[in-house]
Amino acid sequence: MYELLTLERGDDGVAVLTLSNGKINALSGALLAEIAAAAAELAAEPPGALIVTGGERIFAAGADISEFGGPEEARAITANFHAALDAIAALPRFTIAAVAGYALGGGCELALACDYRIVGARAVFGQPEILLGIIPGGGGTQRLARVVGPSRAKEMCVTGRQVAADEALRIGLADEVVDGDPHERARALAAEVAKGALTAQAITKRVIDAGLAAPSLADGLALERDAFAEVFATDDARIGVASFLEHGPGKATFTGH
Repeated sequence: MYELLTLERGDDGVAVLTLSNGKINALSGALLAEIAAAAAELAAEPPGALIVTGGERIFAAGADISEFGGPEEARAITANFHAALDAIAALPRFTIAAVAGYALGGGCELALACDYRIVGARAVFGQPEILLGIIPGGGGTQRLARVVGPSRAKEMCVTGRQVAADEALRIGLADEVVDGDPHERARALAAEVAKGALTAQAITKRVIDAGLAAPSLADGLALERDAFAEVFATDDARIGVASFLEHGPGKATFTGH
């Protein structure tokens, strides 16, 4: 079904989406369409958790510059980016970007669309669009600022400076840095998450994201109150509470419902 990526589901409940568009994994319109289609497939039948990854040297190098033109082409490109990356961000499961190498431009934006970023020691992030006289168009001006703060995001976007793994960890752009293969650590974490209370995880992710977009803390807390009541209607809540009372914490076997 896919020509520029692979989508695999494991027996451990983990799905892995791997970009495979040549050596640099340029995020062309065709690849973005496949990412959107894969996200739709995953939304229809959610896995326990999702890993998004690319090549060992280049996670994804950004947009396909050969597709650039004038304002109308630019409008189509940014729409394609937003459709694909928003679909990944909206998945009701924990998503992990496993980044071994360069994640620049759209590659950085794809990693930012995931919930968590595990990176190798050689990973490099950046939004270098300014060096072409343009700005990030795949969510970089918005998601980067929410992750590293507006001042740091502005500095990175207006200079085009690349950030190595150690600095990425320090500023919150990376969540873990590993000496070995980031895919191994991502798989271990994803498999652990996939065994958890999946409905509660989905509600948690939804409320955090919606709360960040809410006008005020009070609005976010109102969302939390409603979601806290909602989750008590799930099988997993009943299982988890009963297991805690009988066996203590961490012993429940959840159904994901």
